[in-house]
Parts: sequence; C-alpha cells; structure tokens
Amino acid sequence: MSDVEGRVVESRAFRDAFGAFATGVAVVTAQGPDGPVGLTTNAVTSVSLDPPLFLVCFATSSRTLEVVRDAGALAVSVLRHSQEPMAVAFASKHDHAVKFQGIALADVGGVPAIAGAATAVSGTIDELVHAGDHDIVICRATAIQFDEDAEPLLFHRGRFGALAAEAAPGPEEPSGDDVA
Repeated sequence: MSDVEGRVVESRAFRDAFGAFATGVAVVTAQGPDGPVGLTTNAVTSVSLDPPLFLVCFATSSRTLEVVRDAGALAVSVLRHSQEPMAVAFASKHDHAVKFQGIALADVGGVPAIAGAATAVSGTIDELVHAGDHDIVICRATAIQFDEDAEPLLFHRGRFGALAAEAAPGPEEPSGDDVA
C-alpha cells in the first residue's frame, strides 16, 4: 500500500488512487455540424431519480465538449465487454470522422449513440459546472435503451476487464436513504 501525504497530492498519485475504483466504460456522443463527435470516458454517473439526471465530466480542453455545449444534448453509450476495441478507438486523439468509420449508430432521443451498446441514455444539458481542469455537464435524461443481460466492459487500474464468471449475484436493490 502506498501512502501519499502532504498539502498537495500529485496528479499521478491522485489518478492512481481513484484508478482503484472499478467503473464501466462509456462512449459519449453528440451531433455536431460536421457529423457526430465522441470520446471514451468512465466519468459518468446518475445524479437524481426525480428528475432523472446524470452527469458527464469533460476535460476543459476536450473537442467533444465544445460540440456538446453547442448541441445542448448528448448520449452516453455504456459499452459491452465485446466493444473494447471501440473504447480504444474513441479514446484516441484521431479526428472524429476517423473514430466513427465503420461504427453503427442508433438514434436515442434524437442523439447519435453507439448501436449495440449495453445501455444508451440521451439527455439535454440541464447545467454546466466548472471544476478545476474539467467541466461537469449535468443532463436531464430524455431517452434510454438497455439490454439487462449485456456483459459490461470494465475499467480498473488503467486496464479493461470483465465481471468474473463466478461472481455471486448482488444484494437486493437498496431502498430509501440507501439509494445514491
């Protein structure tokens, strides 16, 4: 176990520490004037059930963020384990047209999303919050598609992975104050 102490935590240590939090992998897409744009992220989460809100964190330097702001809407496609090559492609700095070559899209609430994703949620921008070197885009969900049997692509400590085949079923869904 590594200990890092002090007034200022170094970026690499901070990133490594939060890399211990296993997440899903998503491609965020929006429709730009020159076609769809997108990037790979794991910085997405639900925010509220009533109203249905979710958020996506974008580096302020993101080319996709600029298009999302202008479009006022985006889609989050949670990838299946079999879609790892797509996660790698959308994480690249390639031109958006290159990223979308050979990619099938689905219309989810009027926003392009990745066809065949485990889940796709579209939303309109409800609020933008600037935080350090990122902007947090809070969206109101407008449409959703999902496959409850899809095996998700996971990300942990800088690597992609899958759920263990022998993993036990999770506990019953919490209720009341236990729900985030």
